Amino acid sequence: MKNMVLIGGGHSHAIALRLLGLHPLPNVALTLITDVLDTPYSGMLPGYIGGFYAFSECHIQLRHLARFAQARLVLDRAIGLDLPNKQVICREHAPIAFDWLSIDIGSTPAMAAIPGAVEYAIPAKPVPQFLAAWNHLVASLQSAPENFGDRPLRLGIVGGGAGGVELALTMQTRLRQLFKAGGLSPALVEIHLFHRQFNLMTGYPTSVGKCFHQLLIQRGIHLHLSETVRQIAVISESISDRDSQPLKKIIYCESGLTEICDDIFWVTHAIAPSWLQASGLATDDRGFILVNDTLQSISHPDIFATGDIATAIHHPRPKAGVFAVRQGKPLFENLRSISSGQSPCPFHPQKRHLALIGTGEARAVAAWGRYWLGPSSWLWFWKDWIDRRFMA
Repeated sequence: MKNMVLIGGGHSHAIALRLLGLHPLPNVALTLITDVLDTPYSGMLPGYIGGFYAFSECHIQLRHLARFAQARLVLDRAIGLDLPNKQVICREHAPIAFDWLSIDIGSTPAMAAIPGAVEYAIPAKPVPQFLAAWNHLVASLQSAPENFGDRPLRLGIVGGGAGGVELALTMQTRLRQLFKAGGLSPALVEIHLFHRQFNLMTGYPTSVGKCFHQLLIQRGIHLHLSETVRQIAVISESISDRDSQPLKKIIYCESGLTEICDDIFWVTHAIAPSWLQASGLATDDRGFILVNDTLQSISHPDIFATGDIATAIHHPRPKAGVFAVRQGKPLFENLRSISSGQSPCPFHPQKRHLALIGTGEARAVAAWGRYWLGPSSWLWFWKDWIDRRFMA
């Protein structure tokens, strides 16, 4: 019996597990290592933040999926690889041996170089950590809205890519709804978006960035463009408040700009966990696993990688969920091939992808290459239909 181990419950692995359940591999023992039982679908997370979806509608239950695939489920976090002995090192469990390994663990924003960012900012990834902070804020507003009635609630978002822009819009929508439901003025919600470049949403056509720039201004979101955050610290309004009120954070920019926020969310470019590079796998300069067209590591062909954690050497693509979804079936087919002694087949991702970006008000903008359309409600309904079909 051979051992096939999957680390992480990302989009590619979710699809592969479903296919492995439908088409079991003979004489292969399957193991899934994950530190969460409910894996989020990135396409619906902004809608969840905006209040359009329930938690169960945008999360995949990995326990049920693993059971369907007849996979052993190990609830733990991988922290290293012993490549000579072909073992996965886990935080709490004994090393797990593998004959073939697949890694789909996503990424996390780069924060370590900014003093105070790791301690005081909330990264958008890993998603469960982000959602814990967001759900705590929502619960506080719902249970005791009077605590927020005497001053604005200021949130800072660092990063003006598609993720940061969509987060700003959906957070504002949800918070305004909560303030109104609590008898408070929605105007008390302040969102501050910081971006080190002048144009928003680098990687999209300039016209798309301009469209969202105008939309953010119309919605009253404070834009701080060409501003590089250099430090985050905490302050207290008074000595007597220190024990009774959460400490506020202050953002320092290289230009001299400072802003005080209640919470700061970090949505900048991503990096990989350091243990991957330390293990001896071939990686790029940000620590992502270098893979060839068959999704195999260029240094260790018995190891596959997909989603954000992988960088395809011949077909580099943005770190976006749409590419991870497309890799799911080819990953399954190549795992099946290699386990039966056959050669894996190359996979060539699409050069362009359709991006449907929500505005937080049941509308969306569509971007395809250099073309774009919206915002409109029918584009949101289209996005909602696509996302619900994927989850189903």
